[in-house]
Amino acid sequence: EASEASSEERAGGGAEGRQVNRMTKKAKKNKGHRTSVMRTSSRRLSDSADNLGVGGDFNVNASQVTRELERELRREEKERLREEASTGLLREMLDISSTLEDGVAAIVDDSFTKCFNKATPTVWNFNFYLFPLWLAGLVVRYVVLFPIRLAFLLSTFFTFNVVFFLSRLLLPKSAFKTRFEKLIVRCICICWVASWTAVITCHGPRPVASKGRVWVSNHTSMIDWLVLSQVTPFATVMQKHPGWLGVIQTYIMDGFGCIYFNRKEAKDREKVALRIKDYVKNDGGFPLLIFPEGTCVNNRYSTMFKKGAFELDAAVCPIAIKYNKIFVDAFWSSRTQSFGMHLVELMTSWAVVADVYFLEPQHKQPGETSIEFAARVQKMIAKKARLKVVPWNGMLKYFSPS
Repeated sequence: EASEASSEERAGGGAEGRQVNRMTKKAKKNKGHRTSVMRTSSRRLSDSADNLGVGGDFNVNASQVTRELERELRREEKERLREEASTGLLREMLDISSTLEDGVAAIVDDSFTKCFNKATPTVWNFNFYLFPLWLAGLVVRYVVLFPIRLAFLLSTFFTFNVVFFLSRLLLPKSAFKTRFEKLIVRCICICWVASWTAVITCHGPRPVASKGRVWVSNHTSMIDWLVLSQVTPFATVMQKHPGWLGVIQTYIMDGFGCIYFNRKEAKDREKVALRIKDYVKNDGGFPLLIFPEGTCVNNRYSTMFKKGAFELDAAVCPIAIKYNKIFVDAFWSSRTQSFGMHLVELMTSWAVVADVYFLEPQHKQPGETSIEFAARVQKMIAKKARLKVVPWNGMLKYFSPS
């Protein structure tokens, strides 16, 4: 113990010695600084005397010299402190700049990712008398309802698609053919919506196809098109998908004017823009639906609207879709879930509940840019669907930071 105590004393003494040395060096530095200031002041007083025309023997009042020295010392000290303060502040800012950058990045990332998070299901089977009810409901939904819904969907979907294909192949182009195909498409969408036992409440006048109009809506899932088309069949602009969904797009949805794009192909944007303009100018038969967000958002936020749909010199008809999450969250996160599993999730729920609001057509105002027009329509949709507008580009979720 005595040896440990002596070691601590030596360590403490060494630390105190180093501190004393530092203070001594600082004092010497300040002393040298004051000496140089005094020499400078003396030289300035001597120069002043020479300027007055008197020699070096001129007797200067001692109090005057003292005041001059004090003023010079104060001025020099203020400059030194100001320089040290600015240098120290700059050094501290540089030291914490990486921390601030990481913090801001975390805040932005958190605000951005909130737009694409599914709602957490509310747990209610937490006690002995609720758990049996929850278990019974689980059995009914997966063992009884799901097989019935799946069989209904497959049979009706196959039947109506065969009828639609024969119509495209055999009937001549005419107004009757267009009406007949619209009816078939609507029946297909009604069957899809019925397979989820969906309850869709529509508000406002139903859309009617007309030249010089385009419809825009917030985007939560690919079922948005089905929900809207069971009211009025829409042609739409959408991402080209692989697998069985791509087969439906190619052989069915192509038949009524849907326009596809590939996010990975930059040249597709120009082609798609030209096709959209041509479709709006020439009445395509089916009203054209565009999702300006360009990606699915979780129906709690509204990401930035792209300006393409607002540069067409056409009337823009806003549509707001609000899903009720009481039974299931209708948001489709394509990064974490396939569309097939998304449909299974919907078909094993009790019901999909949604409100659809068809709003008044909007026109670009004098002096209004396309970006301002898009932002104005976005605010209208967000207000009606009770969404929070955020400035982020939703397409950024497809890119990983380097």
